Amino acid sequence: MERRTNIFRRMSRPQGSTRLADATEGLEHARGLDRTIRVLSTAVRRTLRPGPVKDALHGVPVGHPAHPPLTDVPMGLWMSAAVLDLMPGTRRASQALVAAGLAGAVPTVLTGIADWAAMHREQQRVGLVHAAGMATASTLYSASFMARYQGRDAAGRAFGFAGLTALLAGGYLGGHLAFRQAAGASHADQTAHLVALGWHDLCSTEELPDGWPVHRRLGYIGLFVLRTGDDVHVLTDRCSHLAGPLHQGRVVTDDNADACVICPWHGSTFRVRDGAVVHGPATARQPAFETRVTDEGILQVRPLG
Repeated sequence: MERRTNIFRRMSRPQGSTRLADATEGLEHARGLDRTIRVLSTAVRRTLRPGPVKDALHGVPVGHPAHPPLTDVPMGLWMSAAVLDLMPGTRRASQALVAAGLAGAVPTVLTGIADWAAMHREQQRVGLVHAAGMATASTLYSASFMARYQGRDAAGRAFGFAGLTALLAGGYLGGHLAFRQAAGASHADQTAHLVALGWHDLCSTEELPDGWPVHRRLGYIGLFVLRTGDDVHVLTDRCSHLAGPLHQGRVVTDDNADACVICPWHGSTFRVRDGAVVHGPATARQPAFETRVTDEGILQVRPLG
């Protein structure tokens, strides 16, 4: 009798990493954090009003979120201080790195708070614990700096290594936010992958109300369509910030009298002519389409640029 062999072998997964991932995903559903989140996010929104300062904190001028790259400054400096603490004769250098990290943490915290207040609730739950971990790290490194300044080097190193532990835990949650929950990534449909080259029939211009945005589909993607007189503007409908439906947003004009749409979810504002970001929290341009109308009155579109 032949012995059967199972060609489909069960693959084992590292249990430690599985438990860590499960615990982190559990934070997304930790409703017990919601009351604190409501209080804090309301306070941030009331304090941080729309304008140049808010846009700068989100990273609108540079075209991508400002917070993630800024985190490299304190994390890199503090981790470098930990390495030097293991080596003799590096007391002053370690102290300087700890101090520089504390200075770099200030803009990092401000940009993080601005982004956190404009996230989905599941992201805010993870973000709140992430912020608590980073605040703990900053507190411990502040204590480390004071101890070093007073000449208590052993205590300074102990506080530093404790801070490093909190820093790594908070950094792990920050990675979960960025890579698992896509906080900061563009959520707009990528037209280069989803729309073939050339012009595409979309709809008849007669069915487009004047001055009122509507939703239309082109293959796999939804489109925001706005007719103003003889002009028709088309953007992808999913907001690049967190995929809000732009066709449900409010149409306004900016200081240059250009028509803009405000996302109904978090208030990101885009110029409908080319999808440029006027106000955050979005930092990525909204994909736009060229338009033309045939002699038969059919609106045709193709990706801009």
